[in-house]
Amino acid sequence: MHIQRKILFLIGLLFFVPVAAAFIYWAIFGLPPVPIYPEPGPEPSGFPAWIRITHYVNFLFLVLLVRSGLQTLADHPRLYWNVHCTPGTEWVRFTPVEVPKDQVWTSKQDSRYLTPWVGLPGKRHTIGMARHWHFLSILFWVANGIIFVGLLFGTGYWQRLVPNSWQVIPDAWAVWVHYATLQLPPEPDGFYHYNALQQLAYFGVVFILAPLAIITGPSMSPALTNRFSWYPRLPGNRQIGRSLHFMVMCAFVLFLIAHVAMVAITGLARNMNHIVFGTDDASLIGLYVGLVGIGVVVVINALANGLAWRKPRFVQHIAKWIVTPVMSLLLDRHPPVAEFRREDISPFFWLNGKMPNSAEWKNLAENGFKDYRLKVYGMVENPIELSLDDLNALGKQSQITLHHCIQGWSGIAEWGGLPLKELIELVRPQAQVTRVVFYSFGDGVEFTTGESRGRYYESLAIANALHPQTLLAYEMDGKPLSHLHGAPLRLRVENQLGFKMVKWISSIEFVQDLEGVGEGEGGFAEDYEYFGELADI
Repeated sequence: MHIQRKILFLIGLLFFVPVAAAFIYWAIFGLPPVPIYPEPGPEPSGFPAWIRITHYVNFLFLVLLVRSGLQTLADHPRLYWNVHCTPGTEWVRFTPVEVPKDQVWTSKQDSRYLTPWVGLPGKRHTIGMARHWHFLSILFWVANGIIFVGLLFGTGYWQRLVPNSWQVIPDAWAVWVHYATLQLPPEPDGFYHYNALQQLAYFGVVFILAPLAIITGPSMSPALTNRFSWYPRLPGNRQIGRSLHFMVMCAFVLFLIAHVAMVAITGLARNMNHIVFGTDDASLIGLYVGLVGIGVVVVINALANGLAWRKPRFVQHIAKWIVTPVMSLLLDRHPPVAEFRREDISPFFWLNGKMPNSAEWKNLAENGFKDYRLKVYGMVENPIELSLDDLNALGKQSQITLHHCIQGWSGIAEWGGLPLKELIELVRPQAQVTRVVFYSFGDGVEFTTGESRGRYYESLAIANALHPQTLLAYEMDGKPLSHLHGAPLRLRVENQLGFKMVKWISSIEFVQDLEGVGEGEGGFAEDYEYFGELADI
């Protein structure tokens, strides 16, 4: 892991300053007194069944979220504060690789593998599976959180978590001085009271960290950020949202480590009975059952890994049945449109995709694509073939937009080309048409195996094809499209992730459905890398 020195210095300060302050206070004033809590207090006490159940469910899905999130991060193991993702500007990178300047280096080459002991699913490049597990876990984690918070306020139990006086701050400082100097203070019985530092920590996790996780996650969704252009500006930009999302995850992990450590230090058996059975005694039965519960979480995680490796299509379809309806309800109400200024254009735009090896494309490229003809066919009344000059004559549109790669990087560029809706009006699709399929000169190569599956292809629903920002682009940043970025023609569909934006387009087919198109899942990435059908989150 490489961290910029100034960031490493700030992280060191965040850890060192509070600890040093505690030692200085102790050296000058001695240990501060901590409040003594009577038993029982006026607020609710004990651990009712709903707390114990939601606590366990939260632990399960938090583990799944962290593991699948780390796997997703490994696909582009760099975090930035700028939206352009220029190599060398990352504040932290989880790879020893510095992007070489003397050769073509794609974002897929830059991705890293994770051990399955850490990543879900790990072992291989599989961002499709990681995203499925992440989104499935998010839905159940959020639902569990809504139930918890609803019962928290519905039962009055919130009084144990929400401070009712500013006195909690000096009291928490007193407890911190004891902990930091390795001198445990007298602890209240957690069955009736939390100490002040515990209360602040639990309040922060429930009412600050969890909402931050929920808010920063969607800041990486093209469907949401294009619809509400102000949204990604709340944290600054998409990459700041991604960095903050990672930092929130780190905060959850640190809290979990500290929480487990304090449970063990302050009376493991009694604390385990609190959260397992809701009893206040020191028998070992709660510890034994709690260890079994942790074992179940381990088994579920192992099963998740196994399903991702052995039954990826099953996981893909489960996510399609559960995640797609929910996300469609939240995101598919209005067509998103967002544009940027010319001065926002990125100085660097990551490359991705395997350059075409076909003799046909190479011959066309040698002649400057003068002989190129885009073939448009399928269920249309007017099948046609168009040269680049023909496309230009049909009408040109320019737009400056933010590219969202499924791997995590982003970049802003100006694209010029023919709005796809103009082509659709020209070829007049039949009424039964629901999808538009784009075929590439380039090969579709499984990243995991390196095996070629023929020409790359992807499809769009008619609604996305008619989106006002969907272009057949032949220009980038005011210049003819480069070979590396998809010449002679590439797709731009700004409310979708980048894998949908086919480069080196050879032909376009209008079809009634996806049956007979590859494996029928929507495109090459969906067929062979098990990406989800939702490409806007």
